[in-house]
Amino acid sequence: MNRTTNIQYLKGVGEKRAKLLGKLGIFTVGDLLRYYPREYTDWSKVTSIAAAPFDEPCCVKATVDHKPRGAKVSKGMTIYKTVVTDGESLMNITIFNSKYTAEALEAGEEYLFYGKVGGNFHRREMSSPLIEKASSGERIHSIYHLTAGVNSKYIEKLIRQVFSSGNDYFTDCLPQSLRDKLCLMEINKAIHELHLPTNEDMLHEARRRIIFEELFIFQLGLMKLKGNRKETTPVAVTQDYTDEFKRLLPFRLTGAQNRAVSESISQMTSGITMNRLLQGDVGSGKTAVAAALIYTVVKNGYQCAFMAPTEILAQQHFRTCQNFFKDTNIHAELLTGSVTAANKRAIKERLKSGETRLIIGTHALIQDDVEFSALGLVITDEQHRFGVKHRAALSKKGDKPHTLVMSATPIPRTLALMLYGDLDVSVLDELPPGRQPIETYYVTGKLRARAFGYVKKHLDEGRQGYIVCPLVEEGDEDIAAAESYAENLSKGFFNGYEVGLLHGKMKSKQKDEVMSRFVAGEVKLLIATTVIEVGVDVPNAVIMVIENAERFGLSQLHQLRGRIGRGQYKSTCILISDAKTDSAKKRMEIMTKTTDGFKIADEDLKMRGPGDFFGARQHGLPNMKMASLTDSALLTEAHRFAQEILSDDLNLQKTENKNLNAAIYELFNSEYIMN
Repeated sequence: MNRTTNIQYLKGVGEKRAKLLGKLGIFTVGDLLRYYPREYTDWSKVTSIAAAPFDEPCCVKATVDHKPRGAKVSKGMTIYKTVVTDGESLMNITIFNSKYTAEALEAGEEYLFYGKVGGNFHRREMSSPLIEKASSGERIHSIYHLTAGVNSKYIEKLIRQVFSSGNDYFTDCLPQSLRDKLCLMEINKAIHELHLPTNEDMLHEARRRIIFEELFIFQLGLMKLKGNRKETTPVAVTQDYTDEFKRLLPFRLTGAQNRAVSESISQMTSGITMNRLLQGDVGSGKTAVAAALIYTVVKNGYQCAFMAPTEILAQQHFRTCQNFFKDTNIHAELLTGSVTAANKRAIKERLKSGETRLIIGTHALIQDDVEFSALGLVITDEQHRFGVKHRAALSKKGDKPHTLVMSATPIPRTLALMLYGDLDVSVLDELPPGRQPIETYYVTGKLRARAFGYVKKHLDEGRQGYIVCPLVEEGDEDIAAAESYAENLSKGFFNGYEVGLLHGKMKSKQKDEVMSRFVAGEVKLLIATTVIEVGVDVPNAVIMVIENAERFGLSQLHQLRGRIGRGQYKSTCILISDAKTDSAKKRMEIMTKTTDGFKIADEDLKMRGPGDFFGARQHGLPNMKMASLTDSALLTEAHRFAQEILSDDLNLQKTENKNLNAAIYELFNSEYIMN
């Protein structure tokens, strides 16, 4: 047996169960071993019934007094009850609808019961506890993400079977010298401890080993990518056309925009591949900088590809670029999922022949059949998504093209190092002149009617606005609540005004339709969940009310607020929150005091820690199974040692470093870094 052995050949699996395991991404023995537990329950710390804390998970060792007795309380629901004792005290045990668990308990036998203790001091109780025989259960148990038909005990049984062979399934990619220096566990030992921990200390060391490896390989990959980009490029940008581009503009670039353009052009004309992050707050003019680079690259005879994360944003960039280049012969094309098949074919032909010099689109741009004749510049608008693989896939369509990554999320330096370590950085730290500052107010729900009256006043003046109602989750019940909320407002307080609704479960076509009507001014008030966070530009939108504002982090609130204040009119953001916690109140106060995204990002990082900086969905990192943004101390170490190893062995050719290349390839799943 080795790591590539098909999972179905393990004892107790077979074809049917292999399909269930496949739903969890487990197809081989290697996949099984790399399927790490999501959490642990500690059964090694056993307490007496009398000492068991209320409403906290704990483990009690006790003897069953009598066989559980079942009582059917409703159709499909049977409750089994018994009493257990530890010789000093009694505790009631209740088991819901599990005949198998109830019948497995024998009177007079000793078991471990793990769960939350309720009841009172006279008689404690535990409902639906996890149960193990006392002889085998006093240890740390692993809990896994599951699918129907697969439980944690079954996964543990398979893990034990695999380890019983005594084989080493993985070659350790970390050099022995590095492991010795940092006192890191050997890889096979670490994986064994993650699944079947000996004790808390060993589990901690195993987690430390895996997290360090993932961060270290990630940093090595980014540094190699950056090193590759420092090589010469055949994309010969020999002439700077910035001054000519500026004459096309009806406005003057800010000092920060001029600096970013100058840094980028000087790098491109140096003959070295540019790979740059353009970091700017909402409305700081990133697209104008991108357009300046597009103009110079196209005038030098090359094509440009501009990739956005959503169709709405791709359309916006398309319109903006059309506007910038209307008096030139630069013709932009738009390629997204909703373009008809016939038009897609025609666009791809023009792109391949070189007739089209600027293509703007979504991830449709990285499909295999999209070909360029001379790709010179790749621009990705990432809006704080992690896009190393997408950038790499698009860049591979040319011969070492220049790359510009635009991000509207101000990122503190430590996190920028982790997410964009392969990029040089330009910062837009000033807003274009004429932008009115946004005034922000924090009120409680008692003033909701007054806030809505203020919205109505702006709508009557011909302006537009947003009301954001956050959902706990984008589930059916929450969507129904949002739809009901929108309907009540459109028939009540905002009767007579055109009201639109935007939420995450709508199909792309529906979202685009609502947004198009809002951009066109037909919809006056847009009620939305957070889907408006990505940067659609509606200069006429001047008022935003955010309900339950405490549900958002500072950076999210700042991103939402950035949807207004994009035109010549004074704009107002009203945060409604009845939250009582100090942290929620502090977030609201910070929002009322500053509109500086970098200050807000720093405060957000201080208050929430790096793990929550990008919200729950961005907690992990690309292809990483264990490392997250909370591991900043290990990240710093990983970064330092990655630099150390590459400075001594740039191509990782030394014998002890050779396994690192394979690990980098596996993590990024991209040949681009290896070339």
